[in-house]
Amino acid sequence: MLIEGFPAQVAGTNCFVVAPGPGEQCVIIDPGVGITGQLDEIVTEHRLHPVAVLLTHGHLDHTFSVLPVCQARDVPAYIHQQDRSALADPWTFHGLRPGEPIFGASGLTFAEPEDVRELADDTRIELAGLELIVRHAPGHTRGSVVFTLDVTALAADQHSDVLFSGDVLFAGSIGRVDLPGGSMADMSRSLQTVILPMRDEVIVCPGHGPQTTIGRERMTNPFLRNLM
Repeated sequence: MLIEGFPAQVAGTNCFVVAPGPGEQCVIIDPGVGITGQLDEIVTEHRLHPVAVLLTHGHLDHTFSVLPVCQARDVPAYIHQQDRSALADPWTFHGLRPGEPIFGASGLTFAEPEDVRELADDTRIELAGLELIVRHAPGHTRGSVVFTLDVTALAADQHSDVLFSGDVLFAGSIGRVDLPGGSMADMSRSLQTVILPMRDEVIVCPGHGPQTTIGRERMTNPFLRNLM
């Protein structure tokens, strides 16, 4: 099993490359700002063949490089329908005026990749020899999702599933809910119905910050403790 994660140049957004092993197909999760060079190095080092880009939600620090990555590899992008509009119009999605400078830069242009596929709640998708469960988990945005990867069938020495939690769950915290489309009520429901039922052993690879586990967060994360 191969999971390579690295932070983007802006906001420290974690981009993940996931494959059954070296020399295999892979998926790319949340390609943020300025990740293409390091992504190419990982793909080349491990002789990987990208087949899809998965997006946990539509915020620009997670989607900034989706178009060049998809174009360069001729692969589809997967995103929930309620966040899809952010791919072509991040300004409105972030509550900004169209054309307003983003990350301090003006004149940026955005468009959907040629092939965009919409994610639905509680479905399984099979890509690159991987099986991922998609759960809709609104709160940070209306279309936030998390991906659970069943690794037990792929690696005999790996006994814990892996959760790519985007900006739903961090080590010690959760994603902010004060941006357009955010809702603390929705976030609480997502934590209660999607996150808390997971086994303690599940490894969490969040959208920002270090890796953790569901068990650790259940015991120490104040946002989860308040729901128990």
